[in-house]
Amino acid sequence: MSHIVWDESYKIGVEFIDKEHQILFSTMNKLMSLSEREEKSEYVCREGIKYLKNHTEKHFEHEEEYMRSIACSDYEIHKHLHDDFRFKTLPALEEELENSNYSADSIRHFLGVCIGWVISHTVTEDQAIVGKKGSKWGDIPQGKEKEALETTIIQLVQEMFQLKAKMISGQYAGEDFGNVFCCRMVYSGENKERWQVTLVFEDRLLLKVISNILNSEYPKVDDMVLNVTRYLSRQFLEQIRERIPVFDLMTLEDESLLTHEQLLKAFEREQPSCSLLFSTGEGYFAFSAVSSESFSGRIASGINHQNAMNVVMDYLVKENEEQEKRKHKILVVDDSEFILARMRQLLEDKYDVLESDSSISAIKIIAVNRPDLVLLDYEMPICDGKQALEMIRSDKDIADIPVMFLTGRGDKESVKNVKALKPQGYLLKTMPDDFITKTVDDFFENKN
Repeated sequence: MSHIVWDESYKIGVEFIDKEHQILFSTMNKLMSLSEREEKSEYVCREGIKYLKNHTEKHFEHEEEYMRSIACSDYEIHKHLHDDFRFKTLPALEEELENSNYSADSIRHFLGVCIGWVISHTVTEDQAIVGKKGSKWGDIPQGKEKEALETTIIQLVQEMFQLKAKMISGQYAGEDFGNVFCCRMVYSGENKERWQVTLVFEDRLLLKVISNILNSEYPKVDDMVLNVTRYLSRQFLEQIRERIPVFDLMTLEDESLLTHEQLLKAFEREQPSCSLLFSTGEGYFAFSAVSSESFSGRIASGINHQNAMNVVMDYLVKENEEQEKRKHKILVVDDSEFILARMRQLLEDKYDVLESDSSISAIKIIAVNRPDLVLLDYEMPICDGKQALEMIRSDKDIADIPVMFLTGRGDKESVKNVKALKPQGYLLKTMPDDFITKTVDDFFENKN
């Protein structure tokens, strides 16, 4: 944990509001610095947090007064978000700090929540004060809801994460595209309808976004990263609610964190009304929504003000356990059913094996599933291995996925042609079984 970087993109153009935001950032930076010191005193942290709270409340009052003076149309929404934070979130965090005698973990939790809330609120709701906000859809033509949602999510990823996104699947079903963080929210509408919405972040995307915010390179997802992301997620969904009326998400009822295993169970039990997968160039992101008619029961423990710190820490333990059990994923691409069956038999005990009988379908599988290794047939009809490798390397989202060629030709000229393409390796289909498995095993051992 280092410090939050004040970015020019956070400015809204109202001088006193921008100045107060900078003071908030500066105060949280001082608290982060204090929390990392072993010699810190409870008194110093207590006074620092008291100052942050007082400044936050004064800032809310000043901002609301300004919004009233310009007759801002979003005043009521904005004030509701302020009230929720100052009358619910802050008091609950203060109680946790008191009960733990301002322990290091409780201070990290306090700061993670505050950072996530302030950053997300600044880049969305505060921008709306001066009209810098994505367009609302209003009445969406029948059949255009998914298109509207796709456009809105792409806008929000740009606004909140400063990344360009593109949708790569409109039917995401929990495919494993790497280590993921899943945040699930349950909302209720005015007419008692309920929506269960899950945001799925690839770890490397989270680490990129949070590292940029905190100006610190994070090697793995920890409690600080999760708590910042929880509040970024809340604001992300709030923006979707405001911009797309079909998602009439009025009140947050429940929040939970799902491991990938729990996510798969959820998809087995529930049929999402909408489930989209996006690539950002820095990692994958998915949005899934289930209406009240198709979900029931609880998959994971809900988060509330009393148990948030423990739930987050327990979740990290479960995630680490899942990652340790996770098998490397290999995609085998070959137009021969015999070769596919042989490779599956050789590798499935140790690896998660996916299959494709053509280069075109392989590209789609790679885009959604992100295998750890592709075993690619060099001699295929229509689109051969050379062309498939060129397509993989031309797409920045999947260009880094390692590829080994499978080839039936072992003559000197053929091997020379394969090596010239600079794959991670090549395997002759005539090689003994144990040589093939050893080559794959050695690749992953050397990679680790």
